[in-house]
Amino acid sequence: MVEAGHENPSPAPGPEAVPDVSLAIPCFNEESVLRSTVLRLARAFEEIRVDLELVLVDNGSRDRTGQIIDELVATGLPVIKRTIAVNRGYGYGILTGLAACRGRIIGFLHADGQCEARDVAKVCDVALHAARPVLVKIRRRFRMDGWRRKVTSLCYNAATNLLFPRIGSRDINGSPKVFPRECLAAMNLKSHDWFIDPEMMIRAQAVGLDVIEINVLSQMRPGGASHVDTSTCWEFVINLWRYRFASSRSRATASRPVSVFNDAQEHAVEHAD
Repeated sequence: MVEAGHENPSPAPGPEAVPDVSLAIPCFNEESVLRSTVLRLARAFEEIRVDLELVLVDNGSRDRTGQIIDELVATGLPVIKRTIAVNRGYGYGILTGLAACRGRIIGFLHADGQCEARDVAKVCDVALHAARPVLVKIRRRFRMDGWRRKVTSLCYNAATNLLFPRIGSRDINGSPKVFPRECLAAMNLKSHDWFIDPEMMIRAQAVGLDVIEINVLSQMRPGGASHVDTSTCWEFVINLWRYRFASSRSRATASRPVSVFNDAQEHAVEHAD
């Protein structure tokens, strides 16, 4: 276990170096957990010898989150800072971070440490060594939530799979979600709010990415407070409805597979079948 104040696990890559993995982390009032989350991630990736870049997005925080990010950068950790002066939504923070990611594999996760750092590293390692481009994510098992949150999550995942049966996931919002950087433009993500998770799943399949879920044990949030509330649930419902029943032209575009593989990759897949 790595705690604040210990020797830095891994220095930041040089400006010309392309990291193996870049992870965007939207940070909204996460002063109580952010330092510990970053240190644990740096140590976990060092253990598997994967070059890591963390893009920490101060998503309009009103506490010391921005200052803590500055301190992490100053210590030489593999951290890049992006700042959004006024919070424009969870998804906007993720998109801002993804745009700054330079790694071969990119993705995002929460700042709250509810996914154990070694599990994050495992997810990224699977994506790095996949035979073809894939989106890899976690499925949280034995979540330590109250019964209301569990019922809400069950209904939300069921409704999403009913409207978008190709998704086939029981944990739509499980993160990290990681994928090859060259797929980002083709996915054309637009959500600035909490709908970013299902949109990413829908668009990943639309561009031809297989989705791999890895079972992990959910962790207790070590500090701070969740930003999911009743309004977030209504936001999910409205966005699911709008996205599913968009114009016929938009639906056709979203459902038509778009290849993200080059000729060599397609040749390798054909001969592997």
